[in-house]
Amino acid sequence: QVQLVESGGGLVQPGGSLRISCVASGSTADYYDIGWFRQAPGKEREGVSCISSRDGRTYYKNSVKGRFTISRDNAKKTVYLQMSSLKPEDTAVYVCAALSVGCPHDVVDYWGQGTQVTVSS
Repeated sequence: QVQLVESGGGLVQPGGSLRISCVASGSTADYYDIGWFRQAPGKEREGVSCISSRDGRTYYKNSVKGRFTISRDNAKKTVYLQMSSLKPEDTAVYVCAALSVGCPHDVVDYWGQGTQVTVSS
């Protein structure tokens, strides 16, 4: 199984930056592609970005491409999402997940608990 724990969310001004983290543990954690999702109140959950465990290839939702960067530190078993040029519409609960099919397909085996990101002046 895989356990996922996010951290690093908070309040940031528009145009600012924030890095959130996802620590993956468990017997099969190293074999999963990891994705980031987000959900705002009253809106549908959407996939934001993901990274392959096999070759490190990355994928991004068009609305965040060029602003967000996903990376993976295998030694720390941690996936990061660096968010820059943040906009109010980026406000959401950000959740990491272990993907059952693999990046870029957003089909999930395990979810983290989520971390709140609020972009507001």
